[in-house]
Amino acid sequence: MSKVFVNIGLSLDGYMAPEGMTMGKPEYKNWGAKWGAMMAWIFNQQYFRENLLKLGPGGETGPINDLVRSTVERIGANIMGKRMFDQGEVAWPEEAPFHTPVYVLTHEKREPWVRPGGTTFYFVNDGPARALELAREAAGSRDIRIAGGADVIQQYLGLGVVDELEIALRPCCSAVAGVCSRT
Repeated sequence: MSKVFVNIGLSLDGYMAPEGMTMGKPEYKNWGAKWGAMMAWIFNQQYFRENLLKLGPGGETGPINDLVRSTVERIGANIMGKRMFDQGEVAWPEEAPFHTPVYVLTHEKREPWVRPGGTTFYFVNDGPARALELAREAAGSRDIRIAGGADVIQQYLGLGVVDELEIALRPCCSAVAGVCSRT
């Protein structure tokens, strides 16, 4: 049976993303610099660079790269919230870095959005339980990743369906490149 897991980046002092952030305003609460500093480690990993971002060869190898690879390879479907999708729709490359079906929790009606490389975004208006049901069907024996944001993660924790938490934990935001704070 497949597992449901949360996979996120988080600072030790609880920073993930501020309420009200948008890709159009990376200066809002300095969130763009904070997120970039917090997640810089993954952009250096060979597997992430070559397979998810298609940046070409290069990058670090070793146990962290192996962890990124094993995490990505276990995913059969992703679930995320509308706010995370909205930010990614603007920022992701044409070949979005998921390569699986992605179920977006939303109240808006929208046709599926098919991207090159195996990613199709499906917009689910019937709540988190329905999105999980669809993700399980699509994933088969592979696992379902709850990608975020925080509200979506809390909904699935509240449903009692999360089997694992996988958190890339960074030092307190104030220690990350001197750009972070909780506000």
